[in-house]
Amino acid sequence: MVDTQHTPFLRAVFIHSLSAFGGPQGHLGMMIKTFVERRKDITHQELIDINAFCQLLPGATSTQTLTLIGYKKGGIRLSIITLLIWIFPAVLCMSLLSLFLTYAGNSFTSIFKYIQPMALGFLAFAVTRTLRLINTTPLRFLMFFCAIVTYVFFKSPWVFPIVIIAGGIAGNFLNANTDTSFPWTKRKLHWFPLVLFIVVFSLSALLSETARKQDSPNRTPYNLFENMFRFGSFVFGGGDVLIPVMYEQYVVRPETNRIKETNQNVIKVDRESFLTGAGIVRGIPGPLFSITSFVGGMAMKGNGIGWQVLGCLLAAVGIFLPSFLLVIFFFPLWENLHRFKALHRFMQGVNAAVVAIMFSSIIFLTKDTVMPFIGRPPLDAIVFFSILIATCALLLFTRIAAPLIAVACLLLGTIETFGHHWITNLLSF
Repeated sequence: MVDTQHTPFLRAVFIHSLSAFGGPQGHLGMMIKTFVERRKDITHQELIDINAFCQLLPGATSTQTLTLIGYKKGGIRLSIITLLIWIFPAVLCMSLLSLFLTYAGNSFTSIFKYIQPMALGFLAFAVTRTLRLINTTPLRFLMFFCAIVTYVFFKSPWVFPIVIIAGGIAGNFLNANTDTSFPWTKRKLHWFPLVLFIVVFSLSALLSETARKQDSPNRTPYNLFENMFRFGSFVFGGGDVLIPVMYEQYVVRPETNRIKETNQNVIKVDRESFLTGAGIVRGIPGPLFSITSFVGGMAMKGNGIGWQVLGCLLAAVGIFLPSFLLVIFFFPLWENLHRFKALHRFMQGVNAAVVAIMFSSIIFLTKDTVMPFIGRPPLDAIVFFSILIATCALLLFTRIAAPLIAVACLLLGTIETFGHHWITNLLSF
């Protein structure tokens, strides 16, 4: 059990899990508002440090960041509970979607039409708040350069860790004569997470390969868990990278001539179902990695509802377990290195790189979102940018809680969706 003193924190995590829309770009802004400014569970500098560290590892960055906030407050036990509370709503929603796909139509997805500009507003808020950490001219030039590189190679999963490491190295030289300080806590290195990671990785690969070679009729659960654990171990760049990787694995690959000619019994998800899940996962709160629950359910839907539920659970455990084990093992080592002044200067460069990544994300995501507005009424673009600016302004200049803004955007989408539907029906009489 966890000490009751952590109950308010866990309650805040649960509320965050129900209102954190927009993927990792929006999640960081909400964390700043909730856990830094309102609750003061962690300082702004510590949060950026954690987020930068998580960018260097594979897995779900926002999930790892929130998990480490729990770790800093209450150790491994609290971090585990934080992780479970954070992923539960999203995993449940995507699991139910795999069971009730026929009920998900345009009237459902259009409810979330104002979530994307809201998420970009949260990201703009995060950039505004974090800019104050970039307080020297050399760091500002470094941030500008990193932003350009990130924007050019934004779709590459390797650009984020490379830019962060390069920014840290540059920051070490740019601030060679700067006296820096950074709070740190001596941490004991826990070897069990690393050992467990190696054991599970090896065992899942062995069982999956054995089931494949023997063409076992019940091989799907073994293959599914191994696939997800491997994705969670090696995929950098978050859900935006994971989704195309899974699309290739479960939609494209089964249709290749090599697979068809050899009649291999591989996991297959039809294209329409996959794209439906990929669209809806962006409209629900929580981590984008929760799409694996949907894919796991769809992969095992032919075996009955019990197997389908098992597929949802196996996929969720498989994708989140490796990134949790890696982050819990390496973070104490990362914190212990903070006693060296060289790392302080390194972190100043990392902070510049992180802000550059967030700034590039705003430009890139806004560009991709605005392109569909071309040829449409100007009012659509006006509404989009109005929500983006209003979200950022409310976060900057008011004490309105982040979840309330998310609820307001959901209500706005719901009223417009069903209001239009009711008016259409009324006019049809």
